[in-house]
Amino acid sequence: QVTKTETERVIIGFEKGEPVELNGEKISPVELIKKLAEISNPFGAGRDTHVGDTIIGIKGRVGFEAAAPLIIIKAHHLLEKHVLTKGQLYWKEQLAGWYGQLMHEAQYLDPLMRNIEAFLDDTQKFVTGEVEVELRPYGFSILGCSSQYDLMNSKFGEYGEANKSFTGQDVIGFTKVLANPLKIYYSVHKND
Repeated sequence: QVTKTETERVIIGFEKGEPVELNGEKISPVELIKKLAEISNPFGAGRDTHVGDTIIGIKGRVGFEAAAPLIIIKAHHLLEKHVLTKGQLYWKEQLAGWYGQLMHEAQYLDPLMRNIEAFLDDTQKFVTGEVEVELRPYGFSILGCSSQYDLMNSKFGEYGEANKSFTGQDVIGFTKVLANPLKIYYSVHKND
């Protein structure tokens, strides 16, 4: 039941990918999940339906309410977007899907799981910072994050406004270099 109707903000602190601080209080990840659940459950946040494929080949659907885990996952993902590179984000998403599928299919002892875990652990080295979340009836919003490892650094430019690390002439050269494989392809396939 939704019993809270006024919005409320919380700040989740992460160290090396793990949630370890809630509203400035250092606590274990398990305690953080419990406390965040106490705060967020009265909002009725985190309700969803999961549709997935089962190991026997049929589709399954499960309705659930898990405010704290969903909030942590979304907050963690925003922090990762700020501190990981494009390639790290891409491969983490690919490997996470495989990892989840193998786990779901009881393949935890497959050596591939250890390989994926090594990659996932390594990507978390710099996932450290704080994420602000606003709770409201039936939902939540991730408002923003801060991290000393934030790659969205205004020292190099502001997206859509100013660039501080290259000139217009650099862009021309960069475009020519990137276009070279396409120029070769279309010169070879000009009659196709």
